[in-house]
Amino acid sequence: MIPMAFDYDRPTSVADAVRLLGTHGDGAKILAGGHSLLPMMKLRLAGPERLIDISQIPGMTGIRDDGSHIALGAMTTHRSVAESDLVQAACPALAETAAGIGDMQVRNRGTIGGSVVHADPHADLPALLVALGGEVVAEGPNGQRTIAADDLYTDYLTTSVTPDELVTEVRVPKVRQSAYIKFNRRSQDWAIVGVAAALTDKGARIVLTGVGSTPVRATAAEAAWNGSNAAEAAQQAAEGLNPPSDTSASGEYRSHLARVLTRRALEAAAAR
Repeated sequence: MIPMAFDYDRPTSVADAVRLLGTHGDGAKILAGGHSLLPMMKLRLAGPERLIDISQIPGMTGIRDDGSHIALGAMTTHRSVAESDLVQAACPALAETAAGIGDMQVRNRGTIGGSVVHADPHADLPALLVALGGEVVAEGPNGQRTIAADDLYTDYLTTSVTPDELVTEVRVPKVRQSAYIKFNRRSQDWAIVGVAAALTDKGARIVLTGVGSTPVRATAAEAAWNGSNAAEAAQQAAEGLNPPSDTSASGEYRSHLARVLTRRALEAAAAR
């Protein structure tokens, strides 16, 4: 289908993009890689009056070592994340997850910032970002602020980033003992259920995707983890869940997958 008519801007600075967002309000949408927004526009599930293309803003791409964490420009592509020597060494789960997103075309054009902020409940990166204890940097008319991943996801396709803010950077702690395991029918499909696990000296952070409207912490499994009991802790992964049923899977099957994939994610993270 053909999208509804829209106006188009290509700002050359973050300040210009923020100004345009403030001027046009809810009628404006940020265009990054476009792999989520454009299909929704073609199906007329979204009809923004104006697209703000941020692809020409300097400094929005790149990966750097920031000591305890890795800083990734919001426009950094999944392919760049997957192939980064720094990411592979410091947080291998992030590189592996990026390498498994969609197909080659999606990885070449899709961006880490776009995926994180789009907040699809079946996406891979939001769950991993929460498990790792990451954060995003957002810039708006009142300046710059940092939002912890734990506070980022508020509802279906909704984050705490305000309509007049632009996410400029994603920050991920260096957690080598981490893993993301997902179940899908084809390699390029969305996860039916996915589990991210990150292990530190503070314990485990286990986050599920595909079981609710936002990434879900498996707090009972986290509490049960003692460093070597993946199978036992994983049995608690579905506690308190009420997963949806749809044409991909029943809620009961999603609960089963949560337990199975949690065990695999814990084992994979602990083995690093």
